[in-house]
Amino acid sequence: MGSSGSPRRVLIVVQNLPVPFDRRVWLEATTLAAAGYRVSVICPKGKGFERAREVIDDVRIYRYRAPTDAAGAIGLAWEALWCFVRTTMLVLRVARSGGGFDVLHVCNPPETFWPLAYAGRLFGKRFLFDHHDLSPEMYDAKFEKPSRLVRWLLLRLERETFRAADVVITVNDSHRRIALGRGNIAPENLFVVRSGPNQSRLTVHPADPQWRNGAAHELVYLGEICKQDGVDHLIRALRILWDELGRRDVHCTVVGGGPHQPEIQAYADSLGLGEMCTFTGRVSDDDLCHVLSSADVGVDPDPKNAWSDKSTMNKIIEYMYFGLPVVAYDLAEHRVSAGGAAEFAAANDEGALARCISDLLDRPDRRTEMGRIGRDRVRNVLGWEHSAPVLLEAYERIFSL
Repeated sequence: MGSSGSPRRVLIVVQNLPVPFDRRVWLEATTLAAAGYRVSVICPKGKGFERAREVIDDVRIYRYRAPTDAAGAIGLAWEALWCFVRTTMLVLRVARSGGGFDVLHVCNPPETFWPLAYAGRLFGKRFLFDHHDLSPEMYDAKFEKPSRLVRWLLLRLERETFRAADVVITVNDSHRRIALGRGNIAPENLFVVRSGPNQSRLTVHPADPQWRNGAAHELVYLGEICKQDGVDHLIRALRILWDELGRRDVHCTVVGGGPHQPEIQAYADSLGLGEMCTFTGRVSDDDLCHVLSSADVGVDPDPKNAWSDKSTMNKIIEYMYFGLPVVAYDLAEHRVSAGGAAEFAAANDEGALARCISDLLDRPDRRTEMGRIGRDRVRNVLGWEHSAPVLLEAYERIFSL
């Protein structure tokens, strides 16, 4: 409670996804609301969430229409400017007539909202930076010929956001090291809040053969399909399984939308893999649970680079919840997340990825043991219920400053 006995008030800002679609932000918001905070969220419309104003689970949501199909440096700059202006207008609305706020909780990417921290400080507002991603490294991963000027600008924006923050929460120890080093954040103001699944949202079902398309073995990929996510690596690994290893007993379901999805689907068709993989687009939570309950192996094809090696991929943890053994490239944070629940292929070697999948499909006892390890890690270490207390600790810290 606040000093006057009124609830502590939090305003969360997220630009890249709407809530409740953004699962991490939604878990943060609902955790705070359940702990007695008055929580508001500003986010873009999209992903089936088009209402400008609504209340869900005691969280007040304000949405705005964002530009679509932003591409290239100019398009991304325009999108950032538009979202900054619309967000600022809604921040003022919450401050005037939406119940106000004590803490401005800003999620990246991008790191463009730090001026609001300084404006809010004039009125006694605190600023919490939710360090979701490494924007400079992500930029390098997304573009074949990254601009040195753009990367310098992203580093500068990141530095200014760290400088403005009273408290920082981040997603893993690799990000924590960035915050301590590039961000110069004091350790007592830095908290690792991992992005674990809400286990009450997920249900394990009996395997449903419809997802296998008549094949003996079922692979699954889950996630947004963007250029940096490496789904093209998965498609080439499937071609190797089909053509070079003679695995005509394998089907793969690719779950998720995203800007690169039509291109990836066309690429799979061009390689003659139409029978071997099914693209579902985005699915309901219920269908997602049925797909993951019916698979034999979950695949994460993120190639190794400076961004992915330091990133926690939520898909791996969701595979593990469903008892799926994981096949992925050998990345640092993959090993932290999965431990013994994964087989790791040599980084960026699609042939090694295919052989790793094939070998695991032929070892059912090994798959069972890996599945058990994964389920135990989610239940005992990685589930959101283990992250929620750290989030609340971070908030106790910011209200003590």
